[in-house]
Amino acid sequence: MPGEAVAIVGASGSGKSTLLGLLAGLDTPSSGAVRLDGTDLFGLDEDGRAALRSRLLGFVFQSFQLLPALNALENVMLPLELAGEAGAADRAAKMLARVGLDERLRHYPKTLSGGEQQRVALARAFVTQPKLLLADEPTGNLDEPNETIVMEIFRELHRAGHTILMVTHDPDIARRADRRIELQHGHLHYDSTQHGPNHPLLCPLANTNDCCTSGAPTADDEIRFDHLLEQIWVFGEEGKPARVDALHATGPAGTLPLITDESPTRILTRMSELQLVQASNGHVALTPAGTARARDVVRRHRLAERLFKDTFAVDDSEAHNQACKFEHIISPELDQRICTFLGHPKTCPTATPSPQASAATASRNTVVAVAPF
Repeated sequence: MPGEAVAIVGASGSGKSTLLGLLAGLDTPSSGAVRLDGTDLFGLDEDGRAALRSRLLGFVFQSFQLLPALNALENVMLPLELAGEAGAADRAAKMLARVGLDERLRHYPKTLSGGEQQRVALARAFVTQPKLLLADEPTGNLDEPNETIVMEIFRELHRAGHTILMVTHDPDIARRADRRIELQHGHLHYDSTQHGPNHPLLCPLANTNDCCTSGAPTADDEIRFDHLLEQIWVFGEEGKPARVDALHATGPAGTLPLITDESPTRILTRMSELQLVQASNGHVALTPAGTARARDVVRRHRLAERLFKDTFAVDDSEAHNQACKFEHIISPELDQRICTFLGHPKTCPTATPSPQASAATASRNTVVAVAPF
């Protein structure tokens, strides 16, 4: 819809960049039609498509696509000059200043960092104030201060009525969009206008376990949340950042026990809404609430592993698989009984330290607060 801010999400290889290429008329569809502002893009020849893009469209490429023979200022001036607009140099310089590059106007792309090249590409797309802006991972190479600057420009364009279609791996950015579209294997998997809270009656899966409408998390949702929280916690233990594309929504046996698989990006978006995680630049971190919950999940998992390994003498793989099931159903009271039964072990069977219970869990059972496990 005109004036919408749309976020396109999905795993690598799901077709996100290809979709943007088709919408811009840069790639040719094998069938079907693409209409831009009511015009059939592929009813035009290449010159006609280029003219339509110049008049309506801004495009931020994932690979920047800066012209190496032009400096930063000239790259940003280019679309204005092609459109025959006056004051190209002044407008380009002001836009580069807005993205923090006022001292790099005369630098050529090869002398700029990846993040600086990204900002030049963004300035070039923004400078024409396009009716439709297509952006492929526009903040992927930016640090947090520059991401904030760029996203504020996107918001200004949106408030002014411009339509924005953005590919992103950042759940926080996706959550702020008017509409979220998720692709899987080249197909539409989720569209918030059909499944989301703004249009709950349009959900074709209403009143089923697969309905995507917002609301209180189901038991299956809670299991998915725990599974991802545990992975993020382990990344932290290893001193590594938790990258969104490195997380997975499947368990050790291929699927989580008793529930269907779901996209990690979509789950993380819900977790962000519930303030369990926060994401930026393709990485995800635990909030204080998420940290407390992740600590308890990891504790229960490692306690269950110890129980199956030491008491029932099962192998490591089976102990891990069974622990994945039991970590979701062990209550604080049972947690304490098992911990006492096992003599308050401080590690899991692989000697990984087990965290103490969070304050939230301890408040439900004060004995847990002093247990060493």
